Amino acid sequence: MLLERTSLGKLNHGVTRIVSHITGVPWRVVQRIWHNGQQGDGVNGVVSKKPRNCGRKKKPFDPQIIKTVELKKRTTIKDLANEIHVPKSTLHRRFKEGEFRRHTNAIKFTLNEENKKARVRFCLSMLDPSSVPHEPRFNGMYNIVYIDEKWFYRTKANQKYYMAHDESDPERTTQSKNFIEKVMVLTAVARPRFDSAGNCTFSGKIGTWSFTTVEPAKRSSVNRPAGTMVTKVLPSVTKDVSRDYIVNKVLPAIKEKWPAEEHGTPVFIQQDNAKTHIAVNDPIFCAAASADGFDIRLMCQPPNSPDLNILDLGFFCSLQADFQKSSPNNVADIVAKVEKAFDDYKVNISNRIFLTHQSCMSEILRVKGGQHYPIPHLKKASLERRGLLPVTLSCDPEIVRQAVEYVT
Repeated sequence: MLLERTSLGKLNHGVTRIVSHITGVPWRVVQRIWHNGQQGDGVNGVVSKKPRNCGRKKKPFDPQIIKTVELKKRTTIKDLANEIHVPKSTLHRRFKEGEFRRHTNAIKFTLNEENKKARVRFCLSMLDPSSVPHEPRFNGMYNIVYIDEKWFYRTKANQKYYMAHDESDPERTTQSKNFIEKVMVLTAVARPRFDSAGNCTFSGKIGTWSFTTVEPAKRSSVNRPAGTMVTKVLPSVTKDVSRDYIVNKVLPAIKEKWPAEEHGTPVFIQQDNAKTHIAVNDPIFCAAASADGFDIRLMCQPPNSPDLNILDLGFFCSLQADFQKSSPNNVADIVAKVEKAFDDYKVNISNRIFLTHQSCMSEILRVKGGQHYPIPHLKKASLERRGLLPVTLSCDPEIVRQAVEYVT
């Protein structure tokens, strides 16, 4: 502050008292600092050389001691602190400093040996045959439509909010916490297409359909008179209902929205192995799928493999996050807001999930069909901003060779 108010190394009149008033330091101390700076090495001459070693010393902590504690005894910081005899506050500070991590563990399906081999065969089938065996690379998966069902609830039993101190708690009510209004929705998506300039030519969003029916109310109530059209959830989703939705909703949507330049090429609809799903050679489906010059076929993903479906891998989670922000009030509102969240879903995010899918298949080959693997972080958003986002991912030739030996 003194240097900013000088001219040719000479302190201007009144500067000492101005700086003293601003900083709250006595004016004689300000003058002494200026004098020391002139006699010494400028600013360095007035900086204290006293080592700054004050305060309570950091308590020693070895993160490796955590490994000696049983998993079920370290579910909270308090339990872990009691087991390793370290104060909870110390442990919390070490956690904030990144010396150990928190992990949320999701339970997985049990896989037998045949399940693992089926997963490996599925991932091998997704490799581009022309790239094997020297430079294995996954194909673009542009000819696959992924379908699956998901429940969407009107609200959650426990919801987190960030609020001001003087705000009152929100009041949320329902007739029963065990029977919150919900709707099952069938969704179909494919990989989006982009031109050379990065513009989207096909969004890949085939459609989303709720398992509901609209019928007139049989009797009057405080909410509406008799005869008012009411949206109700179907009592059950059977194989006949699944066939009806695929034949009369999914197939027409694919034929309407599929890129014209790809008509006539095989299109695969991938579903899971739910008991209510139709067989891949269902005669009614096959007749409808081959009509109008299309070649649409049905395929099933390996058993107990939600990580091999784009919807379960990431699409539904992101869609549900957007849906929950809308706070629906009833069944009809749930349906409308799920459809709006689906229409507003960003195409570039959907495209990134396909790359995540390919990285998961690479990891499945590496662990020989297992499901306990970390999902690789590809920094897709950063690559996309720089225009370097790849279309397909490569796989280690040695991993592919070992996977082939495993299933043969």
